[in-house]
Amino acid sequence: MARIAVLDDYQDVARQMADWTPLRAHEVVFFRDHLEDESAVAKRLRDFDFVIAMRERTPFTASLLGQLPSLRMLVTTGRRNAAIDTDAATKLGLVVSWTGAPSTSTAELTIGLMIAVMRHVPEEDRAVREGHWQRTVGVALGGKTLGVIGLGGIGSHIAQIGRALQMRVVAWSQNLTAARAMECGATLVSKLELLQTSDVVTIHLRLSPRTRGLLGADDLALMKRTAYLINTSRGPIVDEAALVRALNEGTIAGAGLDVFDREPLPKGHPLLTARNTVLTPHIGYVTRESYCAYFTEAVENILSFMDGKPLRVLNTEVMDSPARRR
Repeated sequence: MARIAVLDDYQDVARQMADWTPLRAHEVVFFRDHLEDESAVAKRLRDFDFVIAMRERTPFTASLLGQLPSLRMLVTTGRRNAAIDTDAATKLGLVVSWTGAPSTSTAELTIGLMIAVMRHVPEEDRAVREGHWQRTVGVALGGKTLGVIGLGGIGSHIAQIGRALQMRVVAWSQNLTAARAMECGATLVSKLELLQTSDVVTIHLRLSPRTRGLLGADDLALMKRTAYLINTSRGPIVDEAALVRALNEGTIAGAGLDVFDREPLPKGHPLLTARNTVLTPHIGYVTRESYCAYFTEAVENILSFMDGKPLRVLNTEVMDSPARRR
């Protein structure tokens, strides 16, 4: 009998999102709580053969992986996971597998955050419940300039929605071409022009050494004082301390944020009291459709591994390694 751990099931819903009966001969344990201390994670997972990690909620460093002698395969929900040291996993002979998911949910939340912060939806909701009526004046999206940083799968979808909302769409990223931008209904501009002319700046890049801190204090200072920043990508792409200052000093008009440097966001964090923000707890991918895809394919991945034919292997080089755990 194998032991299978499902981590960071915050909402206690993983049992409902897939058919787990094919694994009924094995022990499947669902953990709702989140552990930050690496030694505590190692102690918890030491005797598990398989671990299903929910996105990047729990980091799997080389140090942690080295403390998990029973682990045979690590499943990450989603197609990539920057919190897993795949090189270390490969050296240890561990298979890392991925799962698919619908690609629209983060784009949908991005638009939701734009509307929520620009139309003061949370504030007006509270006001109505307290007996007030029409406390704010919102800003319309139509006719405004939408600046999209990164035109990958999510960014290109955002560009299309922006056009549908009658926005002018401009885009920039380090390797973006004019042809790709035109294909997505956007105009390629420089980073400087995007920041200076956009009414809404939205970020859709992977976190990497070259994108970490991509928007700092000097960049935020280039934005219009009437402009809004939306980040549903990764927190560290924006200098968080500089963003807090820009918000509180009125350098920019507001921000809609789904991602942060540290998650969950700690109590007392300055963003919690920053002016004109809408904050969500990294729920861009948190939909029933995504969870069903994640956990259904995670079950498939574990069963295929048990059958000697691993599916959706992220570190394919491990398949030919004599050190591979079976």
